[in-house]
Amino acid sequence: MGGLGNQMFQYALGRNIALIKNTTLKLDITWFNHFNETTTPRYYNLPKFNIVENLASDKEIKKKIKYRIKMGRRHFLHNHLIANKLIYIKEKRFNFDKNILNTSDDVYLTGYWQSEKYFSSQDKQLFNKKKIKDIIRKEFTLKNKLSNHYKKHIQKIKAVGKNSVSIHIRRGDYTLDTIKNNVGLCPINYYNKALKKISQSIQNPVFFIFTDDVNWAKNNLKLKYPMNFVSYDKINNGHKNKDYEELILMSKCKHNIIANSSFSWWGAWLNNNSNKIVIAPKRWFRNKSLNTKDLIPNTWIKI
Repeated sequence: MGGLGNQMFQYALGRNIALIKNTTLKLDITWFNHFNETTTPRYYNLPKFNIVENLASDKEIKKKIKYRIKMGRRHFLHNHLIANKLIYIKEKRFNFDKNILNTSDDVYLTGYWQSEKYFSSQDKQLFNKKKIKDIIRKEFTLKNKLSNHYKKHIQKIKAVGKNSVSIHIRRGDYTLDTIKNNVGLCPINYYNKALKKISQSIQNPVFFIFTDDVNWAKNNLKLKYPMNFVSYDKINNGHKNKDYEELILMSKCKHNIIANSSFSWWGAWLNNNSNKIVIAPKRWFRNKSLNTKDLIPNTWIKI
């Protein structure tokens, strides 16, 4: 469920557990059949990557979701006689829950699972420390024919080399009151601090801008260094770049400034530059009740 970044977190957790249990990961994608596209259109885009895809059948899904807890007093008997938290496992909290990795086989998992720890912790008898990360990185590579837009920008990024820096600005649905009150927008002050920080470490940086609001970015980003606007302006150009291509383009930059978005989180995480500088917002949500201590890897800089 959710956008591409959310889907990637869910797959990475499931893939790790399936490897630990030596079993098959199956994906329930029925959420996309019912999602209300009047807000932000969401599509199941994991097949654009080299994932191991096995889709759960309707019969398999029904067999498991019958164990979920239902809200309301009229479901009292169901919740006491049928519902089973050990079979239908719902994410309890935002921060890392190590017990999830010890779950039994043949269960249904639902949640966002936004922590690297869900696919870095594993059974040491089965894998070496780095293997699951290597598997995830390999499977999150593009398998489709690349667009001309992608080819043009990858050449620009490669030409810049070690000085390339991606900047992701997420606005779009984050500007809606229903989302803004819980998530919040990264202010221009965050980007100014991040730009100052990264320009102190990198000589003559060249910035590649990824955003769903090109006009806002052009009007607010004031840089003395070269800027390349990778994202197409949907209004002026009639279409938007493919999100999965943009995410991989982000990862090809040597350094990253991300937004409070799982989309650019993955762009930075998939960056295989061993000397990369990643800057992330210290405050991920406006809602302070959500514990985000396990969201940002320790090597990233929080501002």
